[in-house]
Amino acid sequence: MLVSVRDDFPFLQQDPTPIYFDNACMTLRPRQVIDAIVEYYERFPVCGGRSVHHHGMEVTMRVQEAREAFRTFLRAPDHEVVFMKNTTEAINLVAKGYPFERGDRVLITGYEHNSNLVPWHQVSHMKGIDVVVVPPTADMTFDMDCFQDELSRGAAMVSVVHTSNLNGYTLPLREVVEIAHDRDVPVMVDGAQSAPHKPVALGGLEVDFFALSSHKMLGPTGLGALLALPERLEAVEPLSPGGGTIKDSSYTGYVSAGAPDRYEGGLQHYAGIIGAKAAIDYLSRIGIEEVEAHERRLTARLTDGLLDIEGVTIIPPLDPAMRSGITSFILRGMNPHDVAILLDEIGHIMIRSGRHCVDSWFDSEHSNAWFEGVKVDGTCRASLYIYNTEEEVDIFLENVKGVMNFVADEGRIA
Repeated sequence: MLVSVRDDFPFLQQDPTPIYFDNACMTLRPRQVIDAIVEYYERFPVCGGRSVHHHGMEVTMRVQEAREAFRTFLRAPDHEVVFMKNTTEAINLVAKGYPFERGDRVLITGYEHNSNLVPWHQVSHMKGIDVVVVPPTADMTFDMDCFQDELSRGAAMVSVVHTSNLNGYTLPLREVVEIAHDRDVPVMVDGAQSAPHKPVALGGLEVDFFALSSHKMLGPTGLGALLALPERLEAVEPLSPGGGTIKDSSYTGYVSAGAPDRYEGGLQHYAGIIGAKAAIDYLSRIGIEEVEAHERRLTARLTDGLLDIEGVTIIPPLDPAMRSGITSFILRGMNPHDVAILLDEIGHIMIRSGRHCVDSWFDSEHSNAWFEGVKVDGTCRASLYIYNTEEEVDIFLENVKGVMNFVADEGRIA
C-alpha cells in the first residue's frame, strides 16, 4: 500500500483528518509540487522563451524539461507536447482547428464528458459536421460492433474518452485506434481520467491526439497538455495566435512558428508547467503500475462493501477491475447532493454528487434503463487515489450505512 505518501500532502494533516474521495474531479498536491511552484515565484519569476538573461534561460530550460517529462511519462517519444489550460482547451483546439468539411462525420461515445461533447456540437453548427454517438452496451461498456458499423459509413475523426469519469470504465483503446487507422481516420482521446491512474503508451498505441489535465494528476490547476503526432498536428490551425507563435510579422501578414510554439500564444503558465513536471516526477518515483494496483485493491474493497448495503445501486460495470478508481452509485430514496452533504458533515468525507458533466447520459434512455425507469438526476461518485487507504474505505462504508439507516428511520425507503 501507499500509506507512506500521506505525509507528503499538507491537506491530509488537518484535524480532523479529511477523507478525500473526490479525486476524479481534482487530486491533492504533495509538498514537492507546492515547493516547485513556490521556487519559480521566489527564484526565477520571469518569462521563458524570450529573454536571454540567465533567469529567462532557466525558465526556458525548465519548460523543455517538462515537455520531455510528459513524453517519457506517456511513452510518447514522437509526439509534440503543447501546453494548454486543461483537457477542455486541448480538445477545443483540435475540434475547431482541424480542417473539417461540411458533411464530415465525427464519432464519439455515449458517455462523454461535456469537454468532449460540447466542442463537437459547436463545430457542427460552425462547419456543418455530423456528430455521431456510439451508445454504450447494456453493461455500460464500449459497443465495438456499433463502432465498426458507424466507422464503415465514413468518418473524419474519432474522438473518445479513454477512461470515463462517469463509471471509471476504460475503453479498449488499442482496438479503437487500430480499426480507425485502418481507414486512415485520426483518433482524438480524452485522457484526463486515464493518464493519472494507469500506464499509457501513446507511441505504441499511435494515438493521434491525446489531452490531459495536470490538476487530476497531483499538479496545479490551469495547466494541461495536448500530445499530438506532428503530421496530424500540422493540419490544426491555432486557436490563439499572437505573441510567441510567429517567426515574423509585417503590416500585411505573418509567418507562423513551428509546433509547439504556434499553439502556445502569449506568456505561458510557467509555475504550472514546472509544478506539473514535479507531479510527473512524483508519480514516476512511485510507479504508475503501483498506482493502478493500489486503486484496484481499494475499489474492490469499496465495491464489495457497497453491494452489501441494501438500497445501493452502482453504475456498471460492477467488476471493480473494470472501473479504475471510480465508483458511481445512488442510494434509493435520497438525492445525491443530500448524501454528499451528510457524508461531509458527519464523517468529513468528500465525494462528488450530481451529473459529473455527463448530462447527455443522464438525459438518455440508457440512464433510465439502469434505474428501472426512475428519473435519476445524478449520482454519488467516490473516486480514489494514491493517498487513500483501506481504513478510509471502511469508514466511508460505515457512514454510507449510517446515511441509509437515517433514510430508513425517516420512512423515505419503501
